[in-house]
Order: sequence, then C-alpha cells, then structure tokens
Amino acid sequence: MEYKYMRIQGRENSYITKYPKGIFSLCWNLLRDGQLTNEEKELFISIDDWFKEHLPEPEPCKNHQEAITFFKCESTLEMVEKLKPAIALLDRHQKPYDVVYTNFVGTIIYEDDWQVAVQVENGKLPLRI
Repeated sequence: MEYKYMRIQGRENSYITKYPKGIFSLCWNLLRDGQLTNEEKELFISIDDWFKEHLPEPEPCKNHQEAITFFKCESTLEMVEKLKPAIALLDRHQKPYDVVYTNFVGTIIYEDDWQVAVQVENGKLPLRI
C-alpha cells in the first residue's frame, strides 16, 4: 500500500494542539531540558536550520493555531533522510515516538510541495468528507 502522508510524533501532547508533539518539538524539548550534549545540540540545530532554509513554515504553525504538519511521502525522501540524525537523538535519549503513515489527515489548511498542515480540534484530526 502506498501512503500520501507521514508524520514522526511523540507520545506526549502539545499544549497548543493537545495532539502528539512532532519530531522538532520533541528534540527542542530535549535541548531545553539539558539532555543533549553540546555536540548533539549543534547537530540538532543544524538540522533545524536546514529545514528552516529549505522548507516553508506554514502560516498556521507560525501563528500557533491548532494545526500539525505531515510530510508528503511522494516528495520528501531527502527530508526524511535529513531527519535520521534527529530520530537517532530520540532513540539515544529514549524519547518514545511513532512514525505515522496515513492517507487521511483531515482538514488541510495549508499545503506546499513537501507538506500539509491540518486542523486539530480538541486533540483530534476532524475528518471532513
């Protein structure tokens, strides 16, 4: 089966969306909590900087709306490759996460070539048909 969307998410909820935090939030939390070595901090910040340079930040996310993002599977192989060191940080620091593949993300409120941002309501992805 081929999937349209992919998301790497933790098992703790965001205070904004009430939905599981994405990989960047998980890694920023590790950094904030002092769990990363200086080398790991530099590594993660370089990954974050690469994404900021190469991937637009969706307006709903900038505005702290109740929205989360999914990568588009068909166009993000390079980005998933760039995330592997961040995933390794989660593994090294025993931060649980799930890789979610789906064709059903709910209400898309932003879309570009690489990702979609979807509306979250009360910690859930409302499906609109």
